[in-house]
Amino acid sequence: MKLFLLLSFIALALLEAYGFTAETDMQALLVFKSQISEEKRAVLSSWNRSSHLCNWKGVTCGRRHKRVTHLNLENLSLDGVISPSIGNLSFLISLDLNSNSFGGTIPQEVGNLFRLEYLDMGINSLRERVPNSLYNCSRLSSLRLDYNHLGGSVSSEIGSLTKLVHLNLFRNNLSGKLPASLGNLTSLNQLTLSYNKLEGEIPGDLAKLTRIGDLQLVSNNFSGVFPPAIYNLSSLNYLGLAYNNFLGRLRPDFGILLPNLITCNLGRNYLTGVIPTTITNISTLQRLGMNENSLTGSIPSTFGEIPNLKWLLLSFNSLGNYFSRDFEFLTSLTNCTQLEKLAVGWNRLGGDFPVDISNLSSNLIALEVGGNLISGSIPHDIGNLISLQTLTFDQNMLSGPLPTSLGKLLNLRVVSLSSNRLSGEVPSFISNFTMLETLDLANNSFQGMVPPSLGKCSNLLHLRIDSNQLEGGIPREITQIQRLILLDMSGNSLFGSLPEDIGKLEKLITLAVADNKLSGKLPQSIGKCLTMEYLYLEGNSFDGDVPDMKRLVGLEEVDLSKNNLSGSIPEYLANFSKLQYLNLSFNKFNGKVPIFQNTSMVSVFGNKDLCGGDKEFQLTPCLTQEPLEEAKRSSHLKKIAAGVGVGVAFILLMLFVALICFVSVNYGAEYGMGAQPSVHGDVYSFGVLLLEMFTGKRPSDELFGGDFTLISYTKSALPERVLDIADKSILDSGLRVGFPVAECLALVLNVGLMCGEESPMNRLATSEAAKELVSIRERFFKATRTVRR
Repeated sequence: MKLFLLLSFIALALLEAYGFTAETDMQALLVFKSQISEEKRAVLSSWNRSSHLCNWKGVTCGRRHKRVTHLNLENLSLDGVISPSIGNLSFLISLDLNSNSFGGTIPQEVGNLFRLEYLDMGINSLRERVPNSLYNCSRLSSLRLDYNHLGGSVSSEIGSLTKLVHLNLFRNNLSGKLPASLGNLTSLNQLTLSYNKLEGEIPGDLAKLTRIGDLQLVSNNFSGVFPPAIYNLSSLNYLGLAYNNFLGRLRPDFGILLPNLITCNLGRNYLTGVIPTTITNISTLQRLGMNENSLTGSIPSTFGEIPNLKWLLLSFNSLGNYFSRDFEFLTSLTNCTQLEKLAVGWNRLGGDFPVDISNLSSNLIALEVGGNLISGSIPHDIGNLISLQTLTFDQNMLSGPLPTSLGKLLNLRVVSLSSNRLSGEVPSFISNFTMLETLDLANNSFQGMVPPSLGKCSNLLHLRIDSNQLEGGIPREITQIQRLILLDMSGNSLFGSLPEDIGKLEKLITLAVADNKLSGKLPQSIGKCLTMEYLYLEGNSFDGDVPDMKRLVGLEEVDLSKNNLSGSIPEYLANFSKLQYLNLSFNKFNGKVPIFQNTSMVSVFGNKDLCGGDKEFQLTPCLTQEPLEEAKRSSHLKKIAAGVGVGVAFILLMLFVALICFVSVNYGAEYGMGAQPSVHGDVYSFGVLLLEMFTGKRPSDELFGGDFTLISYTKSALPERVLDIADKSILDSGLRVGFPVAECLALVLNVGLMCGEESPMNRLATSEAAKELVSIRERFFKATRTVRR
């Protein structure tokens, strides 16, 4: 007993000597806290020397030595970096930093925690590689680093953590091949490597992981044949290999070798051959995903023998032979009373729609059979599937009206019946679907009017009833669906006008009412649909001017062709940077075509009164004479120059007029940054006047609005595009060859910009502006003499 006490005293003395005490732990944690941003540090306010270390938030100490054994800071919104001082907590068994915002790297010093059994740094923003020192923590049983930005490859040193039971590296940036040393982790129960950039074949050594129950390798770049090692993992409950590049056939004894599967996700690969019938022997199976492969043959009719089957996802394969017997499996599925999702769309299933579909589980929430060759009508008792949320029968050969029992499905969120041969009226019971988000009835033979009751579907995001035989007007009630982002009614026989309240659809991205019999003026409120990207109004009889849409700066495609629209083409359309397609053909537009940077995206054909524009439009040049109202506006500026001649003299007189105006004209109130009337305001007014004289534009022109002003218009063009914005009457006034008109105009306009600075204190002084104009005149004369010589 004395010897034991002596040894204990020596051990404590050594600990004191080398500093590994509770004080060491306290200092380590205080340094850790100091690396957290000050505003987030408050949550650790208990971490101070006035209270005992073991009473600090998230800290658990051992009973005997009072050293920190567990540190749990999960989900505290902490940020900053993880301090290397964490490596001094030498008694630490469990470290949980999950669900915070720590950045930087995993400190090398974590490798000093030789007692560590549980490490969770998941859901943070950690970067770079996992340090090799971490693999010194040989007692680790659980390692979770998911949802970070860790890169590099999975080190072969991982094989030294032979006690690992859980390894989770989900959603990082890991790359390279998996090391064969993973096979050393024979205690592993869970291996999650999904959503990385891993590649190559799955090493055969994984066959040694005979205790594994959960293997997730989804969404990587793995390749090769379906991994043979998988067939040795009979204890597997959850297998995820989807979204990779695996190919080849599945073994016929698949279901015998993997008898304990609960979830099997093999979707989005390149698997071929038939579905092994032995899969239906897996009595524990609940979710099976084999969608988006190249599977052939028939769907086994024995799927109904799997009592707990919830998901059967087989879409986007080549299953079936376009025969009536392709749906025989459906009868057996009526035994699967827990079935929630059935997706067999985009295969080769044929024949009439089986009535047995109405007898499927009342728990069914998704029924997807689109993209096949199914004929007949929608079963009358489809309303039995009372839990249904998603119903997609699109792109088949279904005919007849919609059954009235469909109105019982009050939980529907997605209804897609497009591209069939359905007929009759669009039923008013659709208004019962108050949770509906997508309604697609396009490309059928529906007749009658658009039911106003659709306005009650207040959650609708996508409404497509295009390419039918609908008549009547567009119900004003449609504008009550304020969440709508897509509205397509094209290709019908709708008449009347576009609802005046269309601007209430402020979230609308796509509006398509093309190829109808609509008429009247386009509502001004369309300019309130600020999120609009696609506007298709072609093939109607709309007339009048184009409404003010200058605020719809996100427009990408606009088609107004084949109408009776008139007036000028709005100049602001040429300033829409995202515009990729503009069709204004076959209308009655007149006047000058704006200058578009990319004319290949613009069509103005069939407007006989248009002129100018790019030469690719092949339009007649516009007359140089100004429109009457423009002439009246600028006559007081240019009358002096009217009888003087052309060319250089014209610009000289414009400068002379500018100087006269500068000392004699009070151009009105300043509209720059708020300031009291002063000489700064006079300078500002003169700057605007100068820009007007040499660009031919006014601040109140339709072109300008919001932040886009005459000043910003001029500033954006200098110096390279000065000739694009100059008044054409200057450029067409007979300037001599070689005259530096661009340089001259750029200098003049720059004076206007300096006078029009937003802040009064930044504007040119009166005397400075006069000197600048005189200097330009002197330089101009010099340039003139040079040309003449």
